Amino acid sequence: MIIKRRYGFSILFKEIIPPLVILTGWDCVVVILFQIFHQEWMEQPALPFSLMGSALAIFLGIRNNAAYARWWEGRTLWGSVTNNCRSFGREVDSLLGGAPDLARAMAAYPYILKSSLSNNEPDAVICTLLDEDTYNFVFSCGNPANALLYKLGQSVRHLVIERNVDGAVHGTVDRILSDLANAQGGLERIRNTPLPIQYSMLPNIVTHLFCILLPLSAVQTLGWITPLGSSIIGVLFQMLDRSGRNLQEPFRDSPHALPMLTISRTIERDLLQPLGQKPHPMPTPQFGRVP
Repeated sequence: MIIKRRYGFSILFKEIIPPLVILTGWDCVVVILFQIFHQEWMEQPALPFSLMGSALAIFLGIRNNAAYARWWEGRTLWGSVTNNCRSFGREVDSLLGGAPDLARAMAAYPYILKSSLSNNEPDAVICTLLDEDTYNFVFSCGNPANALLYKLGQSVRHLVIERNVDGAVHGTVDRILSDLANAQGGLERIRNTPLPIQYSMLPNIVTHLFCILLPLSAVQTLGWITPLGSSIIGVLFQMLDRSGRNLQEPFRDSPHALPMLTISRTIERDLLQPLGQKPHPMPTPQFGRVP
């Protein structure tokens, strides 16, 4: 996730350089054909393109709002994961008399969830937090994150029976695991339910079409400076389109994705430091963004 605005703008601008170069070249071709070769078919009225640009701006705004809602819901659910992991570590220690192995297993949960959401290989950190039996059980299941919650629930039950803990206390701790399962379900819903194609693909197609047709209506008024005016407007629409496409996939490995690794390291730190154990170091921001 980008944490400095000036870096965010530069990253976004670099992403649109290829279409910008192509559109500028097309604008120059239009100007040369119109000014030198006097192609009459290029004398197109400006009103239809103005209406098209207005409609496209509204369409992009609606799509970007939907994309940002997905991104922000993902961040909210990760906040719920963070809070519940912290609560689990605190209540296991204060209500169940302490269980460092459970705290370490919970510290592995966000790493497993991150790998599942981003469809990446399991993080090497997980091996240092789980014992061999738990690791083998978790990754023998189709949903490792859910399997770890299941395993933690079993471990809590055994601990309650072994230490003769009141059932109400057991219910309090188990409710945290249920809240984690609910947050995980919400994150998986976002991953498994992409934006409809008319939101994800159509704005991109219409934006490119608009940028191609724009100089045909601008060349009559702007003349030789058409590439400048047309390119500026085209860049704005390209940036709007690119922003929406970046936000609609909050778990994809990109500078605009949620900082899941940083969140996972934060949870690990908050769970292990009270136990006197050393967590893995926080990731270092690079180029104004955190992973």
